Amino acid sequence: MNKRVLEKKVIMNEEEIWDDTTNSYIKVGKKIKKNFWEFSKQEKIDLIISWLTLSIAFSLVLINFDLISAISGSTNFLSPLIAFPIALIAVGTGFVFHELAHRQAARHFGFVSEYRAWYPMLAIAVIMAVLTGWILAAPGATYFFGRNVTRRQDGIISIAGPITNIVLGVFLTILAMFTPNALFITILISCARINFFFALFNLMPIWVLDGKKVLAWNPLAWALAITIPLIATLVPGLFFGFFI
Repeated sequence: MNKRVLEKKVIMNEEEIWDDTTNSYIKVGKKIKKNFWEFSKQEKIDLIISWLTLSIAFSLVLINFDLISAISGSTNFLSPLIAFPIALIAVGTGFVFHELAHRQAARHFGFVSEYRAWYPMLAIAVIMAVLTGWILAAPGATYFFGRNVTRRQDGIISIAGPITNIVLGVFLTILAMFTPNALFITILISCARINFFFALFNLMPIWVLDGKKVLAWNPLAWALAITIPLIATLVPGLFFGFFI
């Protein structure tokens, strides 16, 4: 997920940009960074907290835990000792690379760009996983500011995240086909499915999600991008039939 910022103010060596989702100013570095490994202190903190929190939420889904099933005694647990490392790897590839792809695409065009967490949404992700076994994966957004941003630039920045998830999902699926170890296959396919889920969720053309901006820029690009994650997520037997 990424957000274009239309208003900013400069305070010493930082800029504060207005976020209309949280109705508050968010500090980002004033300097335009292009190095992939260049992070501000706050960006590092927000990425790590988002990564760990989402990993907890996804591990609850992977162990098939939800409060209703637990109360009724119908829960089918996968060991948390296996589920959490899988979630950690999957969210690390699916979420972190997704946001960094947005950030690097924005920086490629010369825009100031950093990731910021939405802490209330992180809490909601865990609560939903506990109560329902489902996740609302909106942990934060990659913010960028630039003057005279074109629809094409906005669309390319928006599609960069989901495309990264799709490429990772396909790569992990192919890698699983040549892996003899059952545990490694489980890890790879779980990571692939979570990457496809991130792509599908973010390509929905609603709210502040990437799909809304991609569709406004290029409907064909949006349709082509959403096809693979749609099949892999909603009809997994067609995509992962080799492993089922």
